Amino acid sequence: MWYSRVVASLGAIPDFINHYERELEDAKKDCKIYGLVEKNITALPGITEFRYNQLQEIEAVLNYLNIQLRKIRRKHFQKYLEGYARALTSRDAEKYVDGEDEVIDYETLINEVAYLRNRWLGILKGLDTKQWQMGHVVRLRTAGMEDIQV
Repeated sequence: MWYSRVVASLGAIPDFINHYERELEDAKKDCKIYGLVEKNITALPGITEFRYNQLQEIEAVLNYLNIQLRKIRRKHFQKYLEGYARALTSRDAEKYVDGEDEVIDYETLINEVAYLRNRWLGILKGLDTKQWQMGHVVRLRTAGMEDIQV
């Protein structure tokens, strides 16, 4: 849903980031262990699948932004190699391209989405740890330690 909105208009990125920031707060609650172990274990695959799909959408938007950045960099790189008053080496042209406002704006935007993605990776790690812990609680109960509590 958000990927197609961002591809249609980059103006949707602030709403995209706000949406996933709010979802991140809800996702942090999914990483906690509370209530009955059985309910936690049965709900975990669905929660993991849902949160993983959200992470994949963030990854898709990040990849799209990186593709757009390469396109913008190529445009500016070509401008410096072909239209500059003196002959520049590729390295010099790269340095000039890195200083372009449009390139800097895109890199800042990519950095913000990458930061969001990294925080979502933390959620997936938390869900993985929850699964590991819950599995061990079940093993302890199977071994006869039924008074084990989380």
